[in-house]
Amino acid sequence: MLIASLCQDVQPDGGAMAGRTGAPVNKPKINTMEELSTAIGVSRPTLSRYFQDPDSVRSSTSEKIRRGLERVEYIPNFFATRMNRKTTGLIGVIFPHLKDLFFTSLLEAIETAAMEADLTIITQSSHGDPAIETRAVEQLLSMNADGVIVAPLGENSDVDALSRVAGRLPFVFIDSRLRDALPDVDFVGTDNRQSVSLITDYLCRTGSPPVFLGMPRLNSNSFEREAAYIAEMKHLGHDPVIVSTNIKGDGWAFEAYAHEVMDDLFSRGHLTESTILCANDRLAIGAIRAASRHGLFSRGREGRRILRIAGHDDHPLSRFMTPALTTAAQDTEAIGRGAVRILTERLRKSGGASDKPVFQLHEAVLRVRESA
Repeated sequence: MLIASLCQDVQPDGGAMAGRTGAPVNKPKINTMEELSTAIGVSRPTLSRYFQDPDSVRSSTSEKIRRGLERVEYIPNFFATRMNRKTTGLIGVIFPHLKDLFFTSLLEAIETAAMEADLTIITQSSHGDPAIETRAVEQLLSMNADGVIVAPLGENSDVDALSRVAGRLPFVFIDSRLRDALPDVDFVGTDNRQSVSLITDYLCRTGSPPVFLGMPRLNSNSFEREAAYIAEMKHLGHDPVIVSTNIKGDGWAFEAYAHEVMDDLFSRGHLTESTILCANDRLAIGAIRAASRHGLFSRGREGRRILRIAGHDDHPLSRFMTPALTTAAQDTEAIGRGAVRILTERLRKSGGASDKPVFQLHEAVLRVRESA
């Protein structure tokens, strides 16, 4: 039986697996480069050159080291093997909140592209705190990172601190940027004018013109998406309507903010039969929760929803909601890969600044689902 055959490979004392001869397969543990040098029979400088670049030593020596490493248990120290390199192969990534699955999707794209480029990623969260954001970029600088990708907090970011780091190593803003500050920093994100126009036009063609629920004034996206909505509504011949509220947003807690705002409006009978375009999907999630609480997702006689809610981003959970969320889907794969590509190109140029910063915008696509 399978269970019996598996058990035969385990030593009675819980020790190492046994080979075909019954002898335990134990490799001597090596802790330092000096010990490894003695165990393999090559000099420490040769080992150091090998770990920095296997092609920098003779092929016969490289093969000897490779075979020797198979006989021992040794993990090279990441930083020690990169001390004498021109680059560390280390890229820092800083996001406002890692619990936000949109940023998690971006991170996945960045990590995949980085691995293909033989780069190592160190990820940090600023937790919505500008002091933590500043400390994170400074720590990456102290670790000799080759470059940094940052989704900045925006209005609360320490511009001077970010500027100091951006002046010393390749630096890319992703998803949002500082509106009037650091114009020479590379940026990769979504074309908000195109994406918001796309979904606004769809909503106007298929039902009542939408009102707009914006996010708290945190970053460039909050301003750009509202401006894009206003421009497109005027272009289509409609009056733009921004949802007005006295409720203060609590930083990045978008779902809670939207739920509180819309719960208050719905309870007073406002916007119960409207089309609501939310500046991002997390706002839409909160709005849908409030609508469900008030029983507003009933259907009319012709099967069309009386209340419609749409979002922006294509959050990973948006298609699994009830109702599934209509949204403008950002191309997270292209954005993440684009940021890594810019950094690798900067590194190939020895980190030298270009006279012209890269400003890369990607278009969104419409995802029509049940909510609108």
